[in-house]
Amino acid sequence: MTHPNTFGSRATLTVGGRSYTYFRLDALRERSGGNLDRLPFSLKVLLENLLRGEDGAFVKAADVEALAKWDVKAPQEKEVAYRPARVLLQDFTGVPCVVDLAAMRDAITKLGGDPQRINPLQPVDLVIDHSVQADEYGTPEAFLQNVSFEYERNQERYRFLRWGQDAFSNFSAVPPGTGICHQVNLEYLARVVFTKDEDGETIAYPDSLVGTDSHTTMVNGLGVFGWGVGGIEAEAAMLGQPTSMLVPEVVGFKLVGRLPVGATATDLVLTCTEMLRKKKVVGKFVEYFGPGLSGLSLADRATIANMAPEYGATMGFFPVDAETLKYLRLTGRSEEQIALVEAYTKAQGLFRTDETADPEYTDTLELDLSTVVPSMAGPRRPQDRIPLRESKAKFDADLQETLAKAGTVAAKAEIASTHKVSASPELSPAVVATAVAEQEPDGVEVEYNGAKFLLKHGAVVIAAITSCTNTSNPSVMLGAGLLARNARRKGLASKPWVKTTLSPGSRVVTDYYEKAGVMEDLDAIGFALAGYGCMTCIGNSGPLPEPIAAAVEKGKLVVSAVLSGNRNFEGRVNPHTRFNYLASPMLVVAYALAGRMDIDLEREPLGVGADGPVFLRDIWPSPQEIEDTILSSVKGEMFAKQYANVFEGDEQWRALDVPKGDTYAWDPQSTYVANPPYFEGMTMEAPGVKPIAGARVLGMFGDSITTDHISPAGNIAAASPAGKWLIAHGVKTRDFNSYGARRGHHEVMMRGTFANIRLRNELVPGTEGGVTTTQPGGDVVSIFDAAMQYQQDGTPLVILAGKEYGTGSSRDWAAKGTVLLGVRAVIAESFERIHRSNLVGMGVLPCEFTNGDTRQSLALTGFETFEVVGLSEATLRPRAKLTVKATAADGSVKQFEVLARIDTPEELSYYKHGGILPYVLRSLVGKK
Repeated sequence: MTHPNTFGSRATLTVGGRSYTYFRLDALRERSGGNLDRLPFSLKVLLENLLRGEDGAFVKAADVEALAKWDVKAPQEKEVAYRPARVLLQDFTGVPCVVDLAAMRDAITKLGGDPQRINPLQPVDLVIDHSVQADEYGTPEAFLQNVSFEYERNQERYRFLRWGQDAFSNFSAVPPGTGICHQVNLEYLARVVFTKDEDGETIAYPDSLVGTDSHTTMVNGLGVFGWGVGGIEAEAAMLGQPTSMLVPEVVGFKLVGRLPVGATATDLVLTCTEMLRKKKVVGKFVEYFGPGLSGLSLADRATIANMAPEYGATMGFFPVDAETLKYLRLTGRSEEQIALVEAYTKAQGLFRTDETADPEYTDTLELDLSTVVPSMAGPRRPQDRIPLRESKAKFDADLQETLAKAGTVAAKAEIASTHKVSASPELSPAVVATAVAEQEPDGVEVEYNGAKFLLKHGAVVIAAITSCTNTSNPSVMLGAGLLARNARRKGLASKPWVKTTLSPGSRVVTDYYEKAGVMEDLDAIGFALAGYGCMTCIGNSGPLPEPIAAAVEKGKLVVSAVLSGNRNFEGRVNPHTRFNYLASPMLVVAYALAGRMDIDLEREPLGVGADGPVFLRDIWPSPQEIEDTILSSVKGEMFAKQYANVFEGDEQWRALDVPKGDTYAWDPQSTYVANPPYFEGMTMEAPGVKPIAGARVLGMFGDSITTDHISPAGNIAAASPAGKWLIAHGVKTRDFNSYGARRGHHEVMMRGTFANIRLRNELVPGTEGGVTTTQPGGDVVSIFDAAMQYQQDGTPLVILAGKEYGTGSSRDWAAKGTVLLGVRAVIAESFERIHRSNLVGMGVLPCEFTNGDTRQSLALTGFETFEVVGLSEATLRPRAKLTVKATAADGSVKQFEVLARIDTPEELSYYKHGGILPYVLRSLVGKK
């Protein structure tokens, strides 16, 4: 359609002799009442998105004007429709998105349409980074062995993605062994200013995205607008549908001063995370400002932006400035693109300098960078920062608390006897522990790789240089390499019980390691390349060596992982590491050398080298040494070389046996990828609003039921419905992989829905796990089995719940699994915003109790039969008040009012079509 250009904002920008059409923000200056120049940079980007996207339907002129006049000091609840320029996927969450597109091609063919009509309407990049695991480590062969194992485990998924790469336009797949999606995005995919050819002209606008991973925010460090979403929102964006969002509060974070000697970007981001968690920024934009920005490299900014999910913000935004242009040049972007970025952002008032007036914010906080000290975070949460000088005492306190919680006499006695040392040096000179006076003989004797040692509480058993958070930053990565060089020269090496891995988010890292001459040093102390991907940061740390794991289990030892990642929740990194610490790559190396957490790195030696005790200060590289090494080793041609053929992949990728054709040749034997049933029996006529009557309750839950409770995550238990299905289909338990890897198969995923082992269903009080019953005191069965019996009987289902239903990660399968189990409505006290939207997007009716009613106040047992009275096309409107009737077995009736949480006319259209995917499919078939 022709843009209405209500505000006369359409204009031409000429850069390097080329003309671009753009939509001028300053056309809104008069309408804004002088407010435009005071808006935070992030809201200006959102304002441009609305201005350019004005269509009279999703975005009205009044929406544009309201945001232009927005008072950030007194924000109101205002919903707007944001259209990202592109979509970023990682492979765990990306596979089901591509499965749905493939299923839509089958469906449109059956409806008599052209399968080629089903293509992403926005550019989509999928980076395969979540599947590689650190099975092998510490040897020159580790990388190739891990890649080989990766292909063995994931060949079905990779064949499917290769088909998608060939079959869909506007879709690109970055093959395995390339890097992590956020680092590839930062170094290559992001453009900062996007362009699109349309009706004979080139339109320029800010780069923006949604990504199916929470750390999509990393690219905010480059001035790119975007964040992580669930698969349903991502699919909607791919298909040209806007993302509905509330205009957020914007918290300004002022940075002043410069980082002191010895402090790293990791120390800074852990400090920011701690401060922002205390500030309570969940659901808000955080925008960084102040003179301290000019002293931060782009890589430092990306590190801070990356951890926005850990401090709770939707974004951690840095505006474009001279450092942005410098980074674009370093990473091999074209001079034409850099000139466009500079000209466009300056023309739109989106370019920051030290002279730029501070925007107005909803609230602010300030950090003097000179006060940042070396730090780590742990042992269980990323916001629990520990100054390095206090780490030993904090470890001791946490250990004693953990042992005391065990509650046994032996555990309490162990508190008194367990001191400060994790391994005994008596057995081998290769295992040098310090603080001899504090050693205790207790521990588990281990023999591994020719060394004998006692493994104790506090032993570091995993040390991983991992994660886009830090491996995108040459200062901390080369710092780790130089530390390794200095340690090697002193005669130190990693302790033999430490699993040491190097898994960068980009191949450029190993290029500059080779150029700097430190790769050999890292290899020598144990940090051989294990892979390019997320690996340990997302829990793909691989198993510990069997003798180490056996000792941990035998002694019930509290052992640790130290990783340069972004999340350290218990159970995430490795099943055997009760304590997990986030730290800079340099400290990861230091703790690998020490082999234990109960050490004061400022006062105790890491070990004994060729010339005696070696302290951390003896091998820590100076800032000048790191800076000189960056200048001599990190070159633009490295980025150009590694990304020149980034979509081609290695020989194994190219050799995959890939099906051909516009539609996918589904393998009925596959347990990884299957055609989902969303479009079975679909016709061109939308089903409309169907009655809900005679419904039974599948589950009745309390407050704060998360998407982790609802949607499968992690390992698949053999005794679970999903495990039984896999076994019945010939899959051995050792080959189960995880729910994450099997998100492309609905038979696995629907069997895992509501199967969390910590779920408490009030229909079966006193139980935990995915179980339910159909009558008071009846047999306890799996929720899946009950749902299938109800479906066989033709009985619709509802869920009853308390407050904040659907909090947590935005998992598409939390909504997809719900609908596949036959749930027609969820009645809760309140909903998390994105999950509510996802339920509507799958054709499930979210309803909220009103008038202070709850399931308890109404004395609902959950065994009633439910009806949404008179539900029809005539009665269902956005935010309509509806009546629900609950009829007990004795015939008694309770009626109560609910609010239909279908919030917009567009959402009502999705619901009437049975969900957003059928809605889009019918609209594409109907188009000429």
